[in-house]
Amino acid sequence: MTLTSTPNQIEDSGTQTQYEMSGADALMDSLRRHGVDTIFGYPGGAILPIYDAVFKAEQEGWLKHILVRHEQGGTHAADGFARATGKVGVCFGTSGPGATNLVTGIATAQMDSVPLVVITGQVPRPAIGTDAFQETDIFGITLPIVKHSWVVRDPSEIAKVVAQAFLIASSGRPGPVLIDIPKDVGQEMFKYVPVEPGSIKPLGFELPFAPEHKAISSALDLIENAEQPLLYVGGGVISSGAHETLAAIANRYQIPVTTTLMGKGAFDERDPLSVGMLGMHGTAYANFAVTECDLLIAIGARFDDRVTGKLDTFAPKAKVIHFEIDPAEINKNRVVEVSVLGDVGISLVKLLDLSNQRKTNPRTSQWLNKIKNWKNNFPLITPPKEGEIYPQEVLIALRDLAQDAYITTDVGQHQMWAAQYLLNGPRQWISSAGLGTMGFGMPAAMGVKVALPKEKVICIAGDASILMNIQELGTIAQYKLNLKVIIINNHWQGMVRQWQESFYDERYSASNMSVGEPDFISLSKAFGIEGIVISERENLIPQLQKALENEGPVLVNVNVRKGENCYPMVPPGKSNAEMVGI
Repeated sequence: MTLTSTPNQIEDSGTQTQYEMSGADALMDSLRRHGVDTIFGYPGGAILPIYDAVFKAEQEGWLKHILVRHEQGGTHAADGFARATGKVGVCFGTSGPGATNLVTGIATAQMDSVPLVVITGQVPRPAIGTDAFQETDIFGITLPIVKHSWVVRDPSEIAKVVAQAFLIASSGRPGPVLIDIPKDVGQEMFKYVPVEPGSIKPLGFELPFAPEHKAISSALDLIENAEQPLLYVGGGVISSGAHETLAAIANRYQIPVTTTLMGKGAFDERDPLSVGMLGMHGTAYANFAVTECDLLIAIGARFDDRVTGKLDTFAPKAKVIHFEIDPAEINKNRVVEVSVLGDVGISLVKLLDLSNQRKTNPRTSQWLNKIKNWKNNFPLITPPKEGEIYPQEVLIALRDLAQDAYITTDVGQHQMWAAQYLLNGPRQWISSAGLGTMGFGMPAAMGVKVALPKEKVICIAGDASILMNIQELGTIAQYKLNLKVIIINNHWQGMVRQWQESFYDERYSASNMSVGEPDFISLSKAFGIEGIVISERENLIPQLQKALENEGPVLVNVNVRKGENCYPMVPPGKSNAEMVGI
């Protein structure tokens, strides 16, 4: 039974309206109250009572369940759903291998601060601890990679746990949480008392503090006196919806902006103030800028090793301001002069408000000229129009043909080329940055398309990483998800090959994917999905255009130059200024 109206709330000393129902039905009603209308998952024995309640919810018309072909695909789809919308993604898996198959997706969300509620079935309560069939301690396994987790041993706790789960997943620095529900808890009938969103908080839970005025003022003092400032922007600006305020600050003080892989889309990369992505495969001018700046303004970024290169040489001339919601990130990798702790969206609004009370003229004209010269002297590679198709050509073509598309990627060279050449709006760049999860892109694209069915959605994949979750072509076919999968096919694990060439004397151990590679077009057609192969340059744009205009899903296999390396590159152990390939 699913409730269709909210019961009257009674004072704490009294009682609320109660409903006789199973734990599984109570779970579904609690999810509905928290705005859930889409769940990604895969059934199994321990979670069958919950799937019976899912069946009823779908019959009632308020829920859409997407049957993935592997639980990892379910977590990535829920992740893509969350990144594209800002809502909490929800996925289900059964006990044992069903639960352990979720682990990679949970870790991916945790590293990239994505709000997920992951719900697993568990063996019945009397069987816990007996090594029962398909029993796994998923609570213990996932402790290091979730914000919080629960094992529900009493169905009367379900509503409270769900309310806490959504609050924790979505507040502060977002992240995944896990709820493990034994099979008999889902079956047990009890007197259900609904809990409304936000009406209950976990013991010891606190929302982030408001940023301190003194910290805001100190930050603004440094900004107003800097001659070579640089805004270093991470995923926190995306999750807090602060892109418009960021643009206002950048334009007011004429400060150039560089983004992390997670921060792509936070600032318009067509704006002259943009210097693109920094770090290992960032633009040369972004890495020169961070090396020469006298003030680094880090906003919602965590000084990741792929950004900093050799840490003690990162921004060596700069004072540092750090706008951050997570206290654990302050001074973790880089000691800063000023830290502004709190939601970065609120912090930037307060900074802009305070700046409007002061009369300040930008002091960065010489700095911007220096950056302009770097842009002219060290541009991204323009591939020659000869020989085999260059992988960069494919990304440039997609940039021109699908400017407003939501982009997901797998992980590898193609991911870095996509980050370099594509220009994305807020929440339109969706990529596994922190964990670097191969196989992320296609199921994430499914989640985006389910969430935003009217938007163009493109997955950029490699021929190696696409095989990690290739079975999700079945999900795409079942639900007729009109998304496009573009394989940049160089017949290698491209990034592994590049490192073996550069640092292992060209000993190409276990990185060639040619032998055993499937005929991707025949494979896609076996799933009932249109397939296109592109091997000649004159066919590239016409065939990509054909794929994008198709009303259904399409897989495009683009055969590209096999030995192309992704540059610029900061070699391991080197500073950002010591790039190769520029």
